[in-house]
Amino acid sequence: MWRKLRYDTWLSGLAVLVVIFLLSLVPVLRLVSTALAPGGEVDLAAFANRLASPAGIRATFNTLDTSFFGALLALVIGAPFAVALSMTDLPGRRTLGFLLLLPLMIAPQVMALSWLHLFGPSSTLLGAFNLSPLPGTANPLLGRKGIILLYAIQHAPIIFITLRAGLTRVPRDLVEAARSSGSSPLRVLVTIILPMVRPYLVAATALAFVSGVGNFGIPALLGMPVNYLTLTTLIYQRISSFGPSVLPQVAALSVLIATLALLGVTLQALALRRAGHRYTAGTPARFTLGGWRLPLALLGWIAILFMLILPVLALVTTALIPSFGVPLNWSTLTFSNFEEVLFRQASTNRAFRNSTILAGGAALILAVGAIPLAIGLERFSRLSQRVLHGMIELPYALPGIVLAIACILLFLRPLPFIGSLYATPWIILAAYLMRFFALAMKPVTAAVGQISRDLDEAAAVSGAYPLRRMMTITAPLVAPAAVAGALLVFMSAFNELTVSALLWSSGNETLGVVLFSLEEAGLGTQAAAIAVTTIVIVVVLLLLLDRFGRKLPAGVLPWR
Repeated sequence: MWRKLRYDTWLSGLAVLVVIFLLSLVPVLRLVSTALAPGGEVDLAAFANRLASPAGIRATFNTLDTSFFGALLALVIGAPFAVALSMTDLPGRRTLGFLLLLPLMIAPQVMALSWLHLFGPSSTLLGAFNLSPLPGTANPLLGRKGIILLYAIQHAPIIFITLRAGLTRVPRDLVEAARSSGSSPLRVLVTIILPMVRPYLVAATALAFVSGVGNFGIPALLGMPVNYLTLTTLIYQRISSFGPSVLPQVAALSVLIATLALLGVTLQALALRRAGHRYTAGTPARFTLGGWRLPLALLGWIAILFMLILPVLALVTTALIPSFGVPLNWSTLTFSNFEEVLFRQASTNRAFRNSTILAGGAALILAVGAIPLAIGLERFSRLSQRVLHGMIELPYALPGIVLAIACILLFLRPLPFIGSLYATPWIILAAYLMRFFALAMKPVTAAVGQISRDLDEAAAVSGAYPLRRMMTITAPLVAPAAVAGALLVFMSAFNELTVSALLWSSGNETLGVVLFSLEEAGLGTQAAAIAVTTIVIVVVLLLLLDRFGRKLPAGVLPWR
């Protein structure tokens, strides 16, 4: 019997390794081989020349510039929210935390579109109050400053989530000792708490920087119209203009982006490793705001108003007018844009159908596959588990544009038995499976880790085979976590643009691609209607996830 158990363990471990290798390592290895050895032999001189072009150098500088300052501004926004919502008795903390996270859940191109419609000369919302800029005025968000601002707003939730994890570990006894010695709350925060969570500050800023490096939707809508290119938009322009003939060149640029992203991820991991040894967690520290509760709560709501509510209202009002320049009133209010994109227009109908099928298919496959994979991972040693989890997270840590180039290289040529996946919807599905593998695994792995192995071993001794043990013991216990992972995958894939921008083909458009195309074609009211629809879907899914919150392992839902 124990020999049978060892055989099952070996077999499940081999299956885990094969799946991780196919979904995580194969596309990365294909990308690196094309960048360094496009002809079959390593040519570092040619690789360096591809990176040293004037356009490449300028795009690299723009990427580093916007990502760095965007991360710093995100720290300025996210850190106060993390302190206020984690360590004080601020009223409405949970609602504020939920709303603060929405910019991270909403697609970057939707965020960019909302801000463009808020401050543009044709702003319907500002026009209703006679505050819109004069006709012909350039949109102030186009270019470097607008990209930095939206990077900050989109990535402030990353700062909030990461920093809050450190703040909740600050022992209350330490803070109370400082307060009893006469230190003010501000002094305690500056001299005790912030130095203690410095590794989390570094890790959060590094993650925000990495997110900026790989962002495509924001610089595509705010930078490309004024020829301000980052590495992601430069790759998009090259591949869109010249097709597969420039794959070695864009592969080199993709490796550069991947290197920048992995450096940031490495810095984040090193910072958090140091954090684990700085102090032990006790009862979380808490400050009483007293008379400052309502003023600070009002300040938080004002920040949410400007960062989220006003841009979304700008999208809604734009979607409710027949065309740009028409003021919104009861006589001009119309739902024709929603009718057009939801029911009449063939391309948008296909996009909704394609995005639903592809995102839903990826969510279902990953949710079902995550359960046996998480069980198999439990059979490895702790060190091996950390290495394998790092491999699982690799495609998610890499910018989406990099993964898209890797998929083109991987599936352009015909494969045995299945042929070429290029210019088919299957290549998008494969990219989604690789990209969001980590999202599906995280909640399931956490749930499996909380199940005692005694249950599985007792069933094995009783003669139950691995499949029966999984179906009757593990799967029912981790089903809520698998559903949560599926919802996270669906939300992330449903209106994403970064991956599908390079992988879509005629008839296989996704929502992100159609929204971007409509905005470029000057059909901003229809693009706004699509954006509003996707926001509604995301919020509904988030609320559904929140209902699952009590059944999920701690930390899966960051706002709880």
